Amino acid sequence: MAALAEWHHVTKDYHGKGVFDLCLQLEEGETLGFLGPNGAGKTTTIRQLMGFIRPDHGTVRLFGQDPFVSCAVQTRVGYLPGETAFPPDMTGGQFLHFMARYRGANCLARAEQLAEYFELDMGGKLKRMSKGTKQKVAIVNAFMHDPQLYVLDEPTSGLDPLMQNRFVELVRAEQKRGKTILLSSHMFEEVEKTCQRTAIIREGHIVAVRDMQALSNSRRKLFTVELDTSAQAEQCAAVFSGAQVSGVHVTFPVTARQADAAVKKLAQFCVKDISVRSQTLEELFLHFYEEEEA
Repeated sequence: MAALAEWHHVTKDYHGKGVFDLCLQLEEGETLGFLGPNGAGKTTTIRQLMGFIRPDHGTVRLFGQDPFVSCAVQTRVGYLPGETAFPPDMTGGQFLHFMARYRGANCLARAEQLAEYFELDMGGKLKRMSKGTKQKVAIVNAFMHDPQLYVLDEPTSGLDPLMQNRFVELVRAEQKRGKTILLSSHMFEEVEKTCQRTAIIREGHIVAVRDMQALSNSRRKLFTVELDTSAQAEQCAAVFSGAQVSGVHVTFPVTARQADAAVKKLAQFCVKDISVRSQTLEELFLHFYEEEEA
């Protein structure tokens, strides 16, 4: 496979913030997740790819060209920014008509299909739209001209759960058509449902690029059990690595592979109640960063 997007030892330093010696490739036909907490450098990385800012050091290539010099390559990209900004006096429909003319693309029929899919009323003024409605306009704008590459920065921000699911289905449909997708997010589930590989960024540095299935398997569950007495809680905690005790409650992490063994170990105790939740993305980052540092 050929790389459609490449970052070679890229640095953009904003007085200690930004990205540093970043190396990354997006291969043709793949969907690459880009995970990191807010402020980690995801948007800076994307803005350099789109040619909005120039790196201090290193090179960025989009379809083999410098995006800062060759703006024409952007017509082959469906870009959804992390923060949308629209002409306030336009309606949603007027804005999409303007973008179709700007691109020189006959894509209004596709825009109407997408608007119907996302239950978007394109007749309202952009300045009066809610954040979620503006995000729908941004999604339609990114997808309507049938680009070769999608660059999506926090694409479901502001959408309700139903529309988030519809967006995931749209991405899956584009994957089947062979499109290439870069999806930046801080929502693990969104990336987990759509991406084959995931790059993890921390404080401007790529700390790992992982197969999505492997990363999902490393995401731990947190078991919390309630015992009869605090003494039993202490005994239970001694059985599980990383366990924490709070009165009669014990909380401990379990990977997917450890789940069966953990349940069998719990059978030796009189468990009054049990709850299970997945690690938050922030907890996964902290755990992953600790492993990297070790």
